[in-house]
Amino acid sequence: MTHWQPTSGPQTAASRADMLRRIRAHFDKAAMLEVDTPALSPFAVSDTQIESLEICGSAVSSRPLYLHTSPEFCLKRLLAAGYPDIFSICRVFRDGESGKQHQPEFTLIEWYRLDFSLQAIIDDTVAVIRAALAAAAPSALQLHDYRALFIDALGVDPLDASIAALADAANADGTLRAAIGNARDDWLDLLLATRIAPSFSTETLTVVRHYPASQAALARLCPADSQVADRFEIFSGPVELANGYVELTDAREQRQRIEADNANRRLRQRRERPVDSALLAALEHGLPACAGVAMGLERLQMLHDKTDDIRNVITFAFEADA
Repeated sequence: MTHWQPTSGPQTAASRADMLRRIRAHFDKAAMLEVDTPALSPFAVSDTQIESLEICGSAVSSRPLYLHTSPEFCLKRLLAAGYPDIFSICRVFRDGESGKQHQPEFTLIEWYRLDFSLQAIIDDTVAVIRAALAAAAPSALQLHDYRALFIDALGVDPLDASIAALADAANADGTLRAAIGNARDDWLDLLLATRIAPSFSTETLTVVRHYPASQAALARLCPADSQVADRFEIFSGPVELANGYVELTDAREQRQRIEADNANRRLRQRRERPVDSALLAALEHGLPACAGVAMGLERLQMLHDKTDDIRNVITFAFEADA
């Protein structure tokens, strides 16, 4: 029998609509411009932690096309073209993500502020979260440096601890040690997700800043300490709500990072991704100093509506076998 009914009801849709109005009102008050960007592109993000949905055999293109995982690259092109502070609220797509906290299609809020420092964009993100959640927003806030968090919680320094020490901190058995091997960032991600984040209070917004340089992604390295990046994440309990950077503006370094990502993809027997030449051209033209944030709308609504299942806040949850 075909399941035709929506996953959630009109009360959930009304809650979402109210949240969107509050978010847009917050951005409007900050004089930010809402923009729209294409969801379909001949380029795809190279990050090994994110997989794009690919469209092959299209009549409009001789090469594969990809549904965007974020509007980030296009938003940076707008900034390089002279746009002011901007934001986008759009549907994005990620392959292999389905479950209580993930969907292959979801809504991303992404915004960029010119000349914002790391602390300024953190404060800005907390303000957006509190505007979105209104009375449901946690009042408490905790700020942690990534390195100090690992040392305090696990007694290991994430920047120089041996792989064996990281595996021991994870209480990893032989099977897990063999599966992860010497992939240092995979061990760090595992420890953060399973040993550290579960201790974060659900009554508090927890900010983790200055991720290792190896996890910089599209963030610049910290001017005061090149071992770490000007990147942060904000959690409610163990659930990540937002991921933000003071943005990398150097085209040469960005190309090197994309090439390193693709080399890592080859090692992991994953498909390489085409280099986004338009993004690099925009950086070469000149991306102004800026900071940006990506935040999942459904994750916010889960917190607002007090549910631990993302499918409860989506009108039609993804069904692979529908």
